[in-house]
Amino acid sequence: QVQLVESGGGLVQTGGSLRLSCAASGRTVSRYRISWFRQAPGKEREFVATANWSGTSTYYADSVKGRFTISRDNAKTTVYLQMNSLKPEDTAVYYCAALSNYYSDYQRADYHTYWGQGTQVTVSS
Repeated sequence: QVQLVESGGGLVQTGGSLRLSCAASGRTVSRYRISWFRQAPGKEREFVATANWSGTSTYYADSVKGRFTISRDNAKTTVYLQMNSLKPEDTAVYYCAALSNYYSDYQRADYHTYWGQGTQVTVSS
């Protein structure tokens, strides 16, 4: 079992920054890659970024590459998503999710076993 709790969402103006946090816990958490997804109203959930347990392997969606950075703290208990140069199209509910190391297709939401409750990010124009 893995428990995930997101925080850090909010309202920000275009061009601003936010940092999301995903607190991960559970005996088997080291067996999982942690990903961020987002879902805007009326749209499908989409992949944003992912990092392995050590934080040495990261991947990003093209839409956020160069603006967002995923990282893990030294204790490996929290995964961060630093979001810079935010745009109105980044507005969505952001979720962190855990993908077993058995799977490599990190862009597939349905492959992720555990999910947080989500945090709202709103970017005003």
